[in-house]
Order: sequence, then structure tokens, then C-alpha cells
Amino acid sequence: MQKRMNDSELLDAFEGALRTDALFPLYQPQINHNTKHMVGAEVLMRWKDPEFGMQYPSDFIPVLEKNDLIFRADLHIFELGCRFLKKCSEQDIHLVPLSFNMSRYDIYNHTYVDALEAIRKKYDVPVKLLRIELTESSAIGGLALVTAAIEKLHSYGYIVEMDDFGSGYSSLNILKDLNVDVIKLDMKFFDGTIGGRGGIIIGAVVQMARWLEIPLIAEGVENMEQADYMKSIGCYYIQGYLYSKPLPEETFIDMLQRTSHEPLKPAMNLISTMDAGKFWNPQSMETLIFNNFVGAAAIFTYEENGSAVLLRVNEKYLRELGMNLSEKEIVGHDVMAGQDEHNKKIYTDTIRRAIASRDEETCETWRAIHSDCCGDDEICLRTDMRVIGVAGNQYLLYAMVQNITAEKRNFMVLEQSERRFRFASEQANVYAWEYIVATRQMRPCFRCMRDLGLPAVLENYPEPAIAMGIFPPDYADMYRDWHRQIAQGVKSLEAIMPLTVGRIPFHVRYTTEFSESGKPVKAYGSATLVIEESQKT
Repeated sequence: MQKRMNDSELLDAFEGALRTDALFPLYQPQINHNTKHMVGAEVLMRWKDPEFGMQYPSDFIPVLEKNDLIFRADLHIFELGCRFLKKCSEQDIHLVPLSFNMSRYDIYNHTYVDALEAIRKKYDVPVKLLRIELTESSAIGGLALVTAAIEKLHSYGYIVEMDDFGSGYSSLNILKDLNVDVIKLDMKFFDGTIGGRGGIIIGAVVQMARWLEIPLIAEGVENMEQADYMKSIGCYYIQGYLYSKPLPEETFIDMLQRTSHEPLKPAMNLISTMDAGKFWNPQSMETLIFNNFVGAAAIFTYEENGSAVLLRVNEKYLRELGMNLSEKEIVGHDVMAGQDEHNKKIYTDTIRRAIASRDEETCETWRAIHSDCCGDDEICLRTDMRVIGVAGNQYLLYAMVQNITAEKRNFMVLEQSERRFRFASEQANVYAWEYIVATRQMRPCFRCMRDLGLPAVLENYPEPAIAMGIFPPDYADMYRDWHRQIAQGVKSLEAIMPLTVGRIPFHVRYTTEFSESGKPVKAYGSATLVIEESQKT
């Protein structure tokens, strides 16, 4: 059965609840919404009376506070938490730090921090596995006591968290005065909706936490819409029913063993010259530009272990991929997904150059891509990237992409065609070249360069070929006149000419290419060996 106990019933049952562990902890995981790794857990006090059943914290905690018993209850929960950590350590269960609540009534008892430390030492728990949460309201009316308690906790090595940030009326002043290590953001701002005035305030808090280099945990996240919104404005750490309700010990152990872990990291230190924090504010001009005026753009994180995760893209990015993919299908995934090892190396090397140079770096990479509606394809993207933020060994990068698949495939076809032509020209006695009318540059084929010793580009053509004796002196003026005619717009020219010092007869041809306005742009030349009848037989 479950029945609400009155004040006297709670007080009568309190001592027995401590002896029998009817007052017990539950563990609510804290998750990185980007990686799905666990970063910690909050320890929550619960009471299950053998006669009356479960009691709501909102019912029994005020009674314990009013009767100066919360001090003993909090120490009891802390001791059970330390006992749990000790047991897990002995069983080689990989642990995450646990956060314990400290009320203002605990702080008024000047021995509370020393009592915590005595329990920690009793169970030989590393202090790095323990965090102490104090509520924003704890500081109201007792700032000096709270400040002293935080200093003492820091002297012992504890991490101090500010819980329920934003729920009070003097958050900014308290944050200014209290040296906390982690902020836990109260999701009551949303009041059931995303965005609006609450969203603007939360966006400002997230940006402020970045500049203070303080990790931020969003507490009370109940659905994916809230979690995705928090991630979109730069807050990855989530606690709430979306990932898990508060769990009993054995269930929490099972989750610890099934879930990857990672440390809680400081907030992203943004590159000040970029003012990159405004990219996360959905109301900012930077976001408006990101979504509407710049080209195909994305923001992703890169860690030194090689992990690169896509955090945000605009509509133009999705259109540039050309596979009718949605943002949901790609955000949160590896930005290098679909690349083979060769292309991954190119992309990773470019990221590292961008980290080292703090300037824009460019690469071109191929990747396989799949969508449910369009099937499979292979695309080539040109990516220009730049670092806009740093947090420890994690980097935030801004990328502009261009789909150059058609350009690359056309080039590959042309390259293949040129290889075929080169092979054919080597089998036949044919020389070929390209003449650019405006610059008077000549680009010879491979056989011309190999057999005649020509460079890759000849300037002021045809004079170098005449000077080398490829065109004999008695044909030089005729050949010069051909180029004047080409410049004037003649469509084609051809004649039999003796070439080289050996005066070997070749059939020389020119065909002119024109622009859309009719202006001559290029001329394509060829020289084919004339085979006489005596040679054929």
C-alpha cells in the first residue's frame, strides 16, 4: 500500500528508516546527448516505509528540514553512496562520479563538510568520484557560509555543482560570487514549450557558461525535442526521464556496465575573433545568416582520438548532398561517414592543418552515401573548414561544402579520353596540340614533348616552334599567317608541310573553337605523317 504519512508519523519512523535503510538512494544517470556516453549520476533520496509505502520527497524532506534532521538524512545517503562505490570498485565495475545534494540546513551545521570527508575516508573512495550539489536557494541569506563551505570542499578536492540554476531570483549575482565547478540548469524555463522567452534565456545561460568555461548539465529533460534543442545551442549533458528515471542500485549497475563512459568536460572555449557563440543562439543574426545566406554549411566537433561528430547543418548543406536526407538522419553521426581509409586520411589531415593554422583549410573527398528514398550513390565534396572553438582535446569546426561530383566525373572522363588519345597517337604517327588564341599559348601532347623536346607550354606561339626548326624557314611565314587567320575567325585550315630538319611530310590541320558570342577561343592542331605509296608496300 501507499499512504502519505503525516509529520508525527514521519518523525516517529525516522530513526528506524536510518537503521533499516528505508531511507535509501536512487541513481539518475547524466548522459552526453551527442555521444550517448554516461558522464555521471545524481544520487536522489527516497523513503519506503514498511507500513505506509513510498513517500514523496516533497512530503518528507520539508519535515526533516523543519526538525533539523535533514543533516543526518543527507549524511546517511552519502554514506550509502560511498558504500556503493566501494562495492563497485571491489567488483571492477567501471564507475562514474556521483552527485550528492547538500541543503542549506547542512551548511548551517559547520561540521557537515568534515563529516562528508570522514565518511569518504572510511570507505576509501577517490574524491574525484564525488560531487556535491548545492541549490541556488542555499546561498540566499547565507552567502558567507556557502562560500566557506565551497572553499572547504575544494580544499578536500570535491567538485561543487550549482543545482537548479535559474529557479531563483538572483542567479547571476550568486554565480558571480560562488566559485562552482558545474552548473545544473533548471529546465522549468521551458514550461512545456521550446523556444520563446525561456529559450532565449537558456541560450544566454549556455553562452555565459562557455565564456566561464563551466560545464553545463540540463536537468529535467523529458523528451527528444528538449534534448535536441539543448544540443543545438551547445549544451550536450542531459539528465532526465528521456534517458532514465532514477534507478535502484542493481539496475544502475547494469546500466553502468552496458553504457560507455566519458569525463565531464569544460564548456567550449570559443575563438573570440569569430564570436562563434552566436551560432548557437537560434535568435541571433549569425544563425539567420547560417541558415539562409551562406552556402552549404555545417558545424562539427573533432577529438584527438579521431572522432568527428556532425552537430548542426543548414538546409543548403542537405540540398548539396543531393539525396533527400533530413537533418535528423545525419546530425549526431560521423562527419566522415562513408569515406574509405584513403579519403578519411585526407579529411583528418585537413582538420589537423586547420587546428594547427587556425586558418581556413580545404580538401576534396569522396564518400558513399545512402538514403531510403534515393538509394546509394558516391559523391565528392570540397570542404573548406576552420576551427571556431576549443575545449581540452575537443575542437569545434565550421565547414562550408560544395558538391563537385559532376565536375570530378567530367574531369575523369576527359582524363580517360586523353589517355586513350595519347595511346592512339603513339600507335599512329599523329601529333596534337592546343592553341589558345588570346594568350598565344600552345600546349603540346605527350608525344610532342617526348619526340620533339617541347615544354608543357610554349609562349608566343608559333615563334618557338619556328626557332627550333620544327617548321622550316620557307614555311614559317605561311604558318604565321595561319595563326593570324585563326585570330580573325577562320574555321579550319589544312595543308601538307615538310616538318623538322628532315623535312618529313605531314598533313597539318587546324580547327577553331568559338565562344557563344562567335569570338575565336582555341584552335586544335594536329600533324599526321603522310605515308607515300612506296612506303605502304
